[in-house]
Amino acid sequence: MTDYSRDNDKLYRYLFQDRAVRGEWVRLNQAFNDTLNTHEYPAAVRNLLGEMMVATSLLTATLKFEGHITVQLQGDGPLKLALVNGTDSQQIRALARLQGDINDEMTLHQMIGNGVLVITITPQQGERYQGIIALDKPTLGECLEQYFQRSEQLQTQLLIRCGKFEGKPVAAGMLLQIMPDGSGSPQDFEHLATLTATVKDEEIFGLSAEELLYRLYHEESVELFSPQQVAFHCGCSPQRSGAALLLLEDNEIDEILAEHNGSIDMQCECCGTHYFFNKEAIAKLKQAS
Repeated sequence: MTDYSRDNDKLYRYLFQDRAVRGEWVRLNQAFNDTLNTHEYPAAVRNLLGEMMVATSLLTATLKFEGHITVQLQGDGPLKLALVNGTDSQQIRALARLQGDINDEMTLHQMIGNGVLVITITPQQGERYQGIIALDKPTLGECLEQYFQRSEQLQTQLLIRCGKFEGKPVAAGMLLQIMPDGSGSPQDFEHLATLTATVKDEEIFGLSAEELLYRLYHEESVELFSPQQVAFHCGCSPQRSGAALLLLEDNEIDEILAEHNGSIDMQCECCGTHYFFNKEAIAKLKQAS
C-alpha cells in the first residue's frame, strides 16, 4: 500500500490533457500543526485558519512571478482578524485576533460579523494589487470562487476540507480552473467539477496524490507535476521587531521601559517568539536606523 504521509505538506499541480482544465491539490499536516502550536484558538477559529491556509497555498500556486499573497478576513464580530500569508515558494504563516467569545458551532459569518475578505498580491517586481471581496456566500471557498469569476472571468472550483485525521489536525483542498487562454470548454469544466465534488474526507486526507487523482479521474488523462514542499515560516527577526519598536515616540518607549523593569518584550503574533530590548539595545537600534 502506498504511504500517503509522503504527500503531507505538499502541493501538486496537474493538467487534464484532453480538457484544457488545470488543477491543484494540497494537504497541510505539519505546516498546519506548526502554525497552531503557539496558540490556543477555539476549534472554529483553528478550522477557519486551516481553510485560509489551504486557500492561500492554492492561490500562490497560480502566481506567475516571485512574490506573496495575503488572505485576510476582518470584521466586527468576535473574530476581529484572521490573516494568512503565503509566498510563491510555499512558505506560509497565519494569525488570528479575537475580541469576543467563539464557540465550536459558529459559522464564518457569525465569527466575522459585518466584514470583508481582502486579497493582497505583492510581487517582488511590479505593483501591488488588492481585491476586496464581499462575504456574501456561506463559505470561504465559495467567496473565492466568486472572486475568480468576477475578477478574472475564470470558472473555478475551490474545495476545502479541515478536520482531524489519525488524531491530528489536517487541512486539505483542491482547486480546479479552466485554462485562462480561452481554450477550455465550460462543459468539460463542469464535468470535472462534478467528479471533484465527490471526494471524501478520508480520501483527501488519507490518499497519496496519485491514488487520489486516480480515484476521482480514472477515465481521464491527467498529467501530474512534481510537488512543492509547503512549510510554516514566520520570518520574524530581532531587526523587524526592533524596527516596529522604533515606530513609537521616545517618551512612549521610556514609559514602557519604566513599567516593565527596564526591558520591553516584543512577542511575534505568528510564532510566539519573544524579543527583548533594554535601553542600551534600543539606543543601538536608533544609531543603526
